[in-house]
Amino acid sequence: MSSLWKPFSVSEAPCDRIMRRRCSQQSHPATLTHSPSPRLCAVSGAAMSRLSPDIYNSVSQKRTLSAAAIGGRKITHPGKAILAGGIAGGIEICITFPTEYVKTQLQLDERANPPRYRGIGDCVRLTVQDHGLRGLYRGLSSLLYGSIPKAAVRFGTFEMLSNPMRDANGRLDNTGSLLCGLGAGVAEAILVVCPMETVKVKFIHDQCSLQPRYRGFFHGVREIVKAQGIGGTYQGLTATVLKQGSNQAIRFYVMNLLRNWYKGDDPMREMHPVVTAAFGAAAGAVSVFGNTPLDVVKTRMQGLEAHRYRNTVDCAFQILHNEGPQAFYKGTVPRLGRVCLDVAIVFVIYEEVVKMLNNAWKTE
Repeated sequence: MSSLWKPFSVSEAPCDRIMRRRCSQQSHPATLTHSPSPRLCAVSGAAMSRLSPDIYNSVSQKRTLSAAAIGGRKITHPGKAILAGGIAGGIEICITFPTEYVKTQLQLDERANPPRYRGIGDCVRLTVQDHGLRGLYRGLSSLLYGSIPKAAVRFGTFEMLSNPMRDANGRLDNTGSLLCGLGAGVAEAILVVCPMETVKVKFIHDQCSLQPRYRGFFHGVREIVKAQGIGGTYQGLTATVLKQGSNQAIRFYVMNLLRNWYKGDDPMREMHPVVTAAFGAAAGAVSVFGNTPLDVVKTRMQGLEAHRYRNTVDCAFQILHNEGPQAFYKGTVPRLGRVCLDVAIVFVIYEEVVKMLNNAWKTE
């Protein structure tokens, strides 16, 4: 069967005249990359006419996918997406974790208790003063263990969902990117983010107490599961699904929108890493202003004081009633800085790793 496919490798949109045995290199030279002459085109067309409908459809589908891979942004194999996403996620979190730490501390610093921190700088100063520079990396292990599978699930799910939705040039429309991003966000929230974030928030919150209980990642997880069961690592699941789903829907939508605008009518136009980083930072900024309230609710639901709230709606109501609407945007500035850097780094590393994998790992 592979010998039948080879004459029909595609670099542009498929030529329907192949099936009618009237195609020639002179009339359509770019279509047949392996056919040296019109005579071979006619022979291959005759062979195609004898195929069963199922095999014919299979060959036609292969030709269409080949057109998408060569004519525009290559369709990324989900396996490559998982590997590249994991690598990108691990590198990114090591760079940006201190901003995540400060953001979480400010969100946990509720107004009901007299605020401990007067702002970002004060939070950094007191943390370094009390715990040294390593204090800014408290809870990193839980995020590092989670960031690799999180990014792997995100990009793997996105590529798996988006590949069938791309056109013959490999272009994904904006609605498709929004829906695929939503699916990727929900998948990573359930499989990775919720337990990872719950452990991280409890670790950081524990450091604020007079007598910290957790001595490390595995000890902390063991104590949480011992005291609260597996459900103790899934606190705030609804808020996490809403946050991650909207996060990735916004980010992939904005990134795809900017990519399509940049490439215009030339799907083969390469995007420099600097351009990818700028588009990623813009996508991250939009997502921050779009769902920071959900992030605040999620953080409260996963803290050590989560028992004060009956559910996600009750948590949001108590924050609004006790602290006012501005409380929903606590930690926005440090989160903005972290997320813009995060998304920019992840997209750049992901794209570059995929390019390297395409050279080393050949997939159809």
